[in-house]
Amino acid sequence: MRTPKLIDYILLIILSLIWASAFFNIKIATYSFGPVTIAFLRVFFGSIPVLLLCYFKNIKIEAFSKDWHWFAMIGFSNLVVPFFLIAYGVKSVQSNLAAILMSTTPLSSTILAHFYTKNEKFNLVKTIGILIGFSGIIFLFSDNILIDQNNFISALLILLGSTCYVIGGVLTLKISNKKNENVTGSILIWATIILFPFVAFLEQPWQSTPRIDSLASVIYLGIVPTGVAWLLRFRILTQNGLIFQSQVSYLIPIFGVILGFIFLDELITTKVLISLIAVCIGIYFVRQGDNKLLKLR
Repeated sequence: MRTPKLIDYILLIILSLIWASAFFNIKIATYSFGPVTIAFLRVFFGSIPVLLLCYFKNIKIEAFSKDWHWFAMIGFSNLVVPFFLIAYGVKSVQSNLAAILMSTTPLSSTILAHFYTKNEKFNLVKTIGILIGFSGIIFLFSDNILIDQNNFISALLILLGSTCYVIGGVLTLKISNKKNENVTGSILIWATIILFPFVAFLEQPWQSTPRIDSLASVIYLGIVPTGVAWLLRFRILTQNGLIFQSQVSYLIPIFGVILGFIFLDELITTKVLISLIAVCIGIYFVRQGDNKLLKLR
């Protein structure tokens, strides 16, 4: 892996902005579309740049191979469920809160990795990070201005969505010998297949005329944060490694709060800022704990 250059830091910031921009665009998409439709259109449009890359690089897609059940399960847990839960929750929760809640994924993954992997166990630094990070989330739920009895469940569902990403990550270890492009393309295909009947029978979006901003947001969600962002992430991973790429974890909630304020004029309370700082500090400690483990190997 090469030493990061200026262009690498610029690309890292761009990746963070793209993923952070997903939250306020999901909010705009909910003005016209139901959560199942938003999830379906995300994976449908997101599959386009990934499958095109596989075609031009002559990478075989194994969505219907003997390992199809793994691709289907990962697509369900890593795309279908979290995309649906986030879209459902954001209907009644500010997008900046969703950005903070979803940023707990590195904390949740550390907990699951301790029990389901051999080399990623807890240490003191990681434990401190988890306690600080989730303390920030508990503090956020005490914000009666933004989270009340009307949207408390929605906030919990978004938090559950972040956990689903972790479960999908654990399942991905079962097919870790396969190319990243193949895995991503295959799980996007299965997510599209799983969601289509629910869209067709439950929401039937073609029966209504969507707002232009909602339509633009849902297309953007698919092509950019779901498709192009993955390609950019893969470029950063191959050039600079996982530790460098993982720094997006700190930037996404920060940019998510800022973008929600700029584009949707969302309220930023003192508790939002404190919980944001706590989550970022928690992620920092967890990452430092991971770095210590890597040095010991």
